[in-house]
Amino acid sequence: MSAAPILEVRGLSKRFRGLQAVDGVSFSVPKGSIVALIGPNGAGKTTTFNLIAGAIRPDSGSVLLDGADVTGLRPDQACHAGIGRTFQLVKPFGALSVLQNVMVGALHATGNMREAREASWAILERLGLAERAETPAKSLTLPERKRLETARALATRPKILLLDEVMAGLRPTEIDQMVRAFADLTRETGISILLTEHVMRAVMALSHHIVVLHHGQKICEGAPEQVSRDPQVLECYLGHAPAGA
Repeated sequence: MSAAPILEVRGLSKRFRGLQAVDGVSFSVPKGSIVALIGPNGAGKTTTFNLIAGAIRPDSGSVLLDGADVTGLRPDQACHAGIGRTFQLVKPFGALSVLQNVMVGALHATGNMREAREASWAILERLGLAERAETPAKSLTLPERKRLETARALATRPKILLLDEVMAGLRPTEIDQMVRAFADLTRETGISILLTEHVMRAVMALSHHIVVLHHGQKICEGAPEQVSRDPQVLECYLGHAPAGA
């Protein structure tokens, strides 16, 4: 974690009526790295994503992107600043083609139709969707829709890509394909990734660093091998501390 951070989350908090969904969470994502934000259901992961990406405003704390304060920006402003994100429930524009869906994102980054088309084609080729480019998005399989969701976010030319459970519901072979695609993406382009995911084999294979949330609070962070042995992490996932801990 020695590289300069592309994303810094400082003391982020959010309460919904009587529920403290996120409670003073701080962490950073170095440039060109993949960081996983994990935890049991209800830990506050998606709320943290929403706070970073501008879907909701924090009660306190700040979000810095490449050194600039982006706290509380609207989603479109956060996207313009360089935050791209996917959603758990993928909802492509069903009547549009796969290529047109990606061009919607690309046109956010450029107003030139030719450039948007060329950039979209390149992204579809990278994610293995080029053969489906002219297919209506509504006809895609779940794994294909997951890749399309990622392609649309990538097309906005983000500085950091937030992946919200993009591997949920996929088969092991499909998960392995996604893991390779994201590892290659970071290695070849230098883009940073913050992901939240319940598929632990993907988390352990992809992540350079892991942050663990439980009841809205950060309880652990570190390298994958370190986090996987932490007693607090094992207890929050398994319901008990490991023997001898």
